[in-house]
Amino acid sequence: MATATSKGIAAVKEHIYAWEGKDKSGKIVRGEIRAGGEAIVNVTLRRQGVLVTKVKKKVMRGGKKITDKDVSLFTRQLATMMKAGVPLLQSFDIVGKGHSNPSMAKLIADLRADIETGTSLNNAFRKYPLYFDALFCNLVGAGEQAGILEDLLTRLAVYKEKTLAIKKKIKSALMYPVSILGIAFVVTAVIMIWVVPAFKSVFESFGADLPGPTLVVMAMSDFVVSYAYIIFPGIAAAIYFFLQSWKRSLAMQRRMDLLLLKAPVFGSVIRKAAIARWTRTLATMFAAGVPLVEALDSVGGAAGNALYLDATKKIQNEVSTGTSLTMAMQNSNVFPPIVTQMVAIGEESGALDAMLGKVAGFFEDEVDEAVGNLAALMEPAIMAILGILIGGLVVAMYLPIFKLGAVV
Repeated sequence: MATATSKGIAAVKEHIYAWEGKDKSGKIVRGEIRAGGEAIVNVTLRRQGVLVTKVKKKVMRGGKKITDKDVSLFTRQLATMMKAGVPLLQSFDIVGKGHSNPSMAKLIADLRADIETGTSLNNAFRKYPLYFDALFCNLVGAGEQAGILEDLLTRLAVYKEKTLAIKKKIKSALMYPVSILGIAFVVTAVIMIWVVPAFKSVFESFGADLPGPTLVVMAMSDFVVSYAYIIFPGIAAAIYFFLQSWKRSLAMQRRMDLLLLKAPVFGSVIRKAAIARWTRTLATMFAAGVPLVEALDSVGGAAGNALYLDATKKIQNEVSTGTSLTMAMQNSNVFPPIVTQMVAIGEESGALDAMLGKVAGFFEDEVDEAVGNLAALMEPAIMAILGILIGGLVVAMYLPIFKLGAVV
C-alpha cells in the first residue's frame, strides 16, 4: 500500500516487517508490523516500550487468486478464534500465518494493520469490496455495535458455507454434460478433418456410386477442412465474447438469468438454489437485528438472479410503505406458496428468522436431491446423443464398404 501527502511528497511504499525484541520486563517478544522502512519500525516499537533486536522485511510471494472458499474459511477460523476468547489482533495473526494461500495471507495482514491503527473491523473489510460484500460488512458492523461479533461471524461462516455448497452442487451438475459435449466436439472435429478425407480417397478408387449419408458426411468434411481456419477461431471467439458479455453487461446477465430459469430440467434447480440463497441471506440478516427494509438491500443481489433482484426491490418498496413481508412476496409472483406460507407463520409467531432458516434448509435439501436426479438423468441422455452423433458418422462412412461386400 502506498500513501502520499497532498503536497506532492513522493509516495512511500509500505511493507510487512517481522521483528523481535524485549519488552520492559526483559521478556522476548515477536510480531509483525506494516511500515515504510526499518527506521519507522524501530521508532514505533520504541514508543511501545520494546527494545528491538531484530527487524526483517517479509517477502510476500505471489499466490493464487483469492476465492470465496478462502473468504469462507477465514470467516470460520476468525469466528472460532474469537469464540475461544483469543483477542482480535492475535486471531488475525494466527489465521494469517496458517493460511496456505499467500494472497489471502497478505490480505489478512493488511486487514490486521488497518485494525491496529484504530480502524473498526467492518470499515477495514469495506476497503476490500472485491472480497467482502455489503452483506458481510453490514453484519460485521451490526455485530460490533451490539457486542455480539463472535455470534455474527459464526452466522456469516454458516451462511457462506451453505452458499458455497449450493454453488458447488450446481457447477458439478453442469460440469459433466459440458465436458462430455466438449469431448464429443473434439472427436467429431478429428473425424471430419482427418478420418473422413482418408476414407474419401479410398472410395474414389472404387468408381461406384456412394450412398446418400456418405455423400453428406463427405461434403460436410470438405467444408470443415476448407474453412477450418475460420470455423474454429470463430467458435472460440464467439464463446469468449459471449462469456465476457455475460460477465460485464447487465442487460446480458438479465437475459441469461431469465433464460436459465426457463430452461428445461436445469431451470428448476436454478430456481430452487436462488430461493435457498434468498431466504438464507434474509434469515441471517434478520437474526443479526438488521431492520427488514435495510436487510432487503443485500438480499436481492445474494440470490444471484436478476428476476429475484427485481422482485426484491419491489418487495422492499412495498414493505417500506407498511405492507407485510408475506403480502409483498405474494405480489412478486416469484415464490412458491410453501415459502410465503412459512413466512406468514414466521411473521405471526414472531420467529421470522427461524422460519426463513427452515425454508432455506428445505430448498437446500431440494437442490441436493434435484442435482442427484439430474446426474442420473443426464448420463443416459448424453450417451444417446454421443451414440447418434459419433455412431452416425461411423456408419455413414462404412456404408460403402458394406455395399461393396454385398456385391462381392
